[in-house]
Amino acid sequence: MPDPQQYLVARIGKPHSLRGEVTVQVHTDDPQARFVPGATFITEAAPGSGVPRELTLHSARLHNGTWLLAFEGIPDRTGAEGLRGTRLLVDAEVVEDEDDEEGWYEDELVGLRAVDPDGAELGTVSGLEVGPAQDLLVLTLPGGGTAYVPFVEEIVPEVDVEGGRVVLTPPPGLLELNLEQNPDENADQDPDRNSEQGGE
Repeated sequence: MPDPQQYLVARIGKPHSLRGEVTVQVHTDDPQARFVPGATFITEAAPGSGVPRELTLHSARLHNGTWLLAFEGIPDRTGAEGLRGTRLLVDAEVVEDEDDEEGWYEDELVGLRAVDPDGAELGTVSGLEVGPAQDLLVLTLPGGGTAYVPFVEEIVPEVDVEGGRVVLTPPPGLLELNLEQNPDENADQDPDRNSEQGGE
């Protein structure tokens, strides 16, 4: 787990090319500001993996909705393969020095209460899904379901990390609509079982 004074930025996935590029799972809603050549990240990797304590970003590009990163000292696919699963972190002090009031890290958001402007409970933030066009807040609803809320100012006008809450103003039916469209929920259904039930 990251140190309390550090924020998770991304997790490295598989190599992408022969030039040492890797795919990453993004954990910040402002990757353009984080993935700047020359930026240095603290690494968290398996013991004995040989991954350096810090990695310096050489290049970053968005390809078909996926961020591809290359690091100094990692020139080829073999080196990139050794980074798989590594977590990239930044110190909280770096974030504070940048005075980045518009960007949020998933670690900051998870666990916040989601309420409407009147204070009524809507759920709890359980994740952040970063997309090329729009980010989504993942909410665990009071009834146990999961909903996906566009992370835009019109729908999420207030993020109060110190107060432990986010204020939502979702259009009528948004939470129910996104709950119904949860792909994981649909994937868990057994089509054969549904067919058998329909025939009874």
